[in-house]
Amino acid sequence: MLDVKHIDVYYGDAQALWDVSFSVKQGEIVTLVGSNGAGKSTTLKAISGLVPPSSGEILLEGNRIDRTPAHRIVELGIAQIPEGRRLWPGLSVQENLELGAYIPAARAMRAETMEWVFQLFPLLRKRQTQLAGTLSGGEQQMLAIGRGLLSRPKLLILDEPSLGLAPLLVGEVFETIQKINGEGVTILLVEQNVNLALAISNRGYVMETGRIVISGSGKELLADDHVKTAYLGF
Repeated sequence: MLDVKHIDVYYGDAQALWDVSFSVKQGEIVTLVGSNGAGKSTTLKAISGLVPPSSGEILLEGNRIDRTPAHRIVELGIAQIPEGRRLWPGLSVQENLELGAYIPAARAMRAETMEWVFQLFPLLRKRQTQLAGTLSGGEQQMLAIGRGLLSRPKLLILDEPSLGLAPLLVGEVFETIQKINGEGVTILLVEQNVNLALAISNRGYVMETGRIVISGSGKELLADDHVKTAYLGF
């Protein structure tokens, strides 16, 4: 579904990514693992059209998207749930969700998708009229994921979905990611909780200083000595 091929990304004169290549197949959960500053979020921004690569290619279902505007990439089927959630705090839960369905194809299916989101997150149904800024951190993360789903993505990108959440809520978020994947949405995940992320992933890639240094199945990476030492504390 997604092919990232040999991309370099710069912020001004500073290079952030070097020759990054990886793929995500339809129906998979794929995780990017790495420490802060490794280049994971930059990679996601490049895929979403927010930071253009200076070289290389990004393809969605065989078609290049690396020179495509961000809004058009959403129309093509990619939605990103950003780190920090980025909700509209002064708007209600309902209004935040509706804004996720701004593209015409998603707008036509808005009622159906809204019901799907409420089934995934029953609490959001109860909070429809509540302002997003008054929700707890866990509720805001549910809303951010729900807003992304309103665009009816083929590929859902999640950047640190468990950040700042209590351990019990982290488990619920990962269960929901698996449910969404089970209903046909391909997942690309960046996550600080390496153990949980790789445990639910088909495959993973380890990024260090802007480069992919290790790849393998989720189980293979969990068993890798470097991954265990660097990211799992073993």
